[in-house]
Amino acid sequence: MKKYRIETNCVQAGYSPKNGEPRVLPINASTTFRYDSSENMAKLFSLEAEGHFYSRLQNPTSDAVAAKIAALEGGEYAMLTSSGQAAVLFSVLNICESGDHLVSSSAVYGGTYNLFAVTLKKMGIDVTFIDPDSDSETIRGAFRKNTKLLYGETISNPTLVVLDVERYAGIAHEFGVPLIVDNTFATPINCRPIEWGADIVVHSTTKYMEGHASTIGGAIVDSGNFDWMAYPERYPGLTQPDESYHGKVYARDFGKKAYITKAVCHLMRDLGATPSPFDAFLLNHGLESLHLRMARHCSNALAVAEYLENDPRISWVNYCGLKSSKYYPLTRKYLPNGSCGVVSFGVKGGREAATRFMDSLELAAIVTHVADARTCVIHPASTTQSQLTEEQLAASGISSDLIRLSVGIENVEDIIEDIDQALSQASGDPACPPPVIKKAPYNG
Repeated sequence: MKKYRIETNCVQAGYSPKNGEPRVLPINASTTFRYDSSENMAKLFSLEAEGHFYSRLQNPTSDAVAAKIAALEGGEYAMLTSSGQAAVLFSVLNICESGDHLVSSSAVYGGTYNLFAVTLKKMGIDVTFIDPDSDSETIRGAFRKNTKLLYGETISNPTLVVLDVERYAGIAHEFGVPLIVDNTFATPINCRPIEWGADIVVHSTTKYMEGHASTIGGAIVDSGNFDWMAYPERYPGLTQPDESYHGKVYARDFGKKAYITKAVCHLMRDLGATPSPFDAFLLNHGLESLHLRMARHCSNALAVAEYLENDPRISWVNYCGLKSSKYYPLTRKYLPNGSCGVVSFGVKGGREAATRFMDSLELAAIVTHVADARTCVIHPASTTQSQLTEEQLAASGISSDLIRLSVGIENVEDIIEDIDQALSQASGDPACPPPVIKKAPYNG
């Protein structure tokens, strides 16, 4: 089959209707699938044949969307989960068990940090957090004999740290472990971590991929590049016989599909976290316009960031697309066509001023969400990252005055005018001169 460019894959990949079949991906709203003989069904249960038999494990609608995401990321195989949090959990539990250890960037989403630091610890899996900007020797020093993976986010939520994916992949492979990268903020439109050495990519598809705040979901993409059989003692779940499937050895019997096959047959089977066919259908609609929306998100966000950077009522602004950002060189390397639509900043006057600013917004809404079509805002330290201690917040780069603004795809002049009037109310200076709005070009 011809390999298409990513914009075409957003629209066409994953589902190819045959003669007389629906043009649009159907919603296969069935828990079960009929077969003509018990032998056919038995082969499916013993992993001797491919097909659908129960939607907790596989569903034609979900599988088609997973195949599209795999194509967008340049991976071999993918699976959908019921949430991004489930995708992160499954990506780790698929190769870690009690007594194991992982190394993670400290600049990760608060839910991920809590999952690693608290929940996995209760399961007997230990984690060492490292500053993502650490030198290579410091990162190497975090590894142990029982380390199973290295983890990071392409663009961290909400601190917008850009991960040096190629460097992290090189270090991971020195120790014979895979690099898992959360690519939610960048999306494959702006960065494909597999091309820089990442082995497994995870997504909260709830964000830009679905794009309309309509449904929650997650995805795991396997590059198919990591050689599990090279480390049989480190990854016994993939390299040793599985007695629950009559001695199947995933890495031997399923090749590049080993990682995803095990995740479906074990974790999805036992833990659930299954997306509904309707959720997958909505996600597919979002993916069809992903390449168009990301261009607008990025151009709008850059214009907002440049405006904030020059506003005297702002104490600081962080956006990796700004030339003043410490991450600008990495942004140019990994995200040359745009980064994301999220900007973080602080308002002069601290947390109280930040609260007044947010309460004064009219177009932007205060919601527990990020990265959809509508502009929204939140205060991470008191919401999404509120489970973290003061020390953990500091280690994650989250200050008490940090505001996370998710810039939507509305007219950028309306967005900036809304920010300006809210800043005027927060600063007590309604007579502040109107904003000078510079439309930022997008080179996508």
